[in-house]
Amino acid sequence: MIRFDDGAAYERSMGLWSRPAGEVFLDWLAPPPGLAWVDVGCGNGAFTELIMQRCAPAAVDGIDPSEGQLAFARARSGAAGARFHQGDAMALPFADRSRDAATMALVIFFVPDAAGAVAEMARVVRPGGIVSTYVWDFATGGFPWGVVQEEVRAVGGAPLLPPGLGVERLEALRDIWAGAGLCDLVTCEITVQRRFADVADFWDSVACNTSLRPTMATLPADRIALMKRRVEARVRIEADGAVVHSAKANAIRGCVPG
Repeated sequence: MIRFDDGAAYERSMGLWSRPAGEVFLDWLAPPPGLAWVDVGCGNGAFTELIMQRCAPAAVDGIDPSEGQLAFARARSGAAGARFHQGDAMALPFADRSRDAATMALVIFFVPDAAGAVAEMARVVRPGGIVSTYVWDFATGGFPWGVVQEEVRAVGGAPLLPPGLGVERLEALRDIWAGAGLCDLVTCEITVQRRFADVADFWDSVACNTSLRPTMATLPADRIALMKRRVEARVRIEADGAVVHSAKANAIRGCVPG
């Protein structure tokens, strides 16, 4: 099981990807100001912070099961004013039709029942409100560290994977949103690129990833060295030594009818 208890490690490994993807997602979503938001599976508050900074919300509530992640979220200066709660995506602690927007950022394939979680988001959003998500496209190699996962497997490792893989496909997202009774469905694909100072910077970020770190710790040094050579042969390394790498996410939005 992939555990997300270390907000700082998540920030180093995934925050540098989730922020640019989240910025593109919010630009595409184009929500009006003054909304009351729920950020489901808010983790260390990276996306909650973006909502606060870019959407002029009336209120934002972040929900996550990990108190370690929430502690990091509460310490974010950019998320000041947001409220963070330990809770379950399958049982949101809000009344029916009490919020204007509910979203999941890079979370939907971690919840035990994606359809149930989306139905729960729809429950707490008023008629005309927005229910949305964006999620890494594992199916087409869009996960930021997908190339590393592939090469870890090639040298005999078994990287941890989200339990709900498959729900990130656009057709699956459409089915889930439609099944929750949401209307006016719109999807998009998000591509982001990051530049690492050098190969060492790239690997330092990989080493913080909670899906790769446990598996890499079990591999002997020669297997790790081989895996790194294989990865470095596949990623783009600039003349100045910088590593330029891309990732892709799928996104969907829908409205609560009425």
